[in-house]
Amino acid sequence: MAGMRVVRALMLGAGSVGGLSGAAYGLLNGQSRRARMIIGKSTGLPRNADGVYLPDGSGPVPAEPHDALGFAVLGDSLAAGLGADTEDQLPGVHLARGLAEEAGRPVRLTTHAIVGSRTSDLDEQVDVALIDPPDLALIIIGGNDVTTRMRVGTSAALLGKQVRRLMRAGTTVVVGTCPDLDAVTPIPQPLRTIASRWCLALARAQRRELDRLGAHSVSLAALVSPEFRQRPDELFSADRFHPNGAGYELAASVLLAPLCDAAGLTHSWGLLTA
Repeated sequence: MAGMRVVRALMLGAGSVGGLSGAAYGLLNGQSRRARMIIGKSTGLPRNADGVYLPDGSGPVPAEPHDALGFAVLGDSLAAGLGADTEDQLPGVHLARGLAEEAGRPVRLTTHAIVGSRTSDLDEQVDVALIDPPDLALIIIGGNDVTTRMRVGTSAALLGKQVRRLMRAGTTVVVGTCPDLDAVTPIPQPLRTIASRWCLALARAQRRELDRLGAHSVSLAALVSPEFRQRPDELFSADRFHPNGAGYELAASVLLAPLCDAAGLTHSWGLLTA
């Protein structure tokens, strides 16, 4: 998600919901401009460290073990790891290493996530993933649906369609539901509250759809966003919108136990699904 586009879209969306007065619209417009100046524009592509990770923590390695667990990451910039300074800080790398340790077998990480993706873009990522269906997939998606004002019901239905495609191919799917933009402090009030309400409504709709399918969900808004709200200087990258390495490590620590549980692996954590 690009920070400048986010606040602009939220401001326009706020104006279309409830019929804002001229003064209120002017307030949100001014807040939008200030937030864009603070956040700036995201540049460059996220790092990539796809490959095979071994139970001893090493990797990626060039060899392709026959017993490797296929693990795919799909979604938007949060899934791709935009904001991480090194490959070791990528969420997919954290999770691949954790899965390899818990499984006692190699894990092959493949990242299909693309910066800026909405749920409507997932079909192309799933098309590629299904060329060689992974054993386990993590999807993080939804923030860009909020900032581009996609209807909550439409977004949840699109997610369900792509999750079904993966499940039919034998892939176990875990979804990190829409995070809460209330943690992004450069978006001022009341604009941030509007964004937060949309995020939470979408996360609830995503979970309902996933529950209906029998897929696994993890509430990033409940389990990760509060930490970002309390420790923004420690967990956000320089753009103050995407996580930094510490932020991705925190998110991975929340996601690892549900991934292990979904994959039928033994682990030492309690379930953190929500």
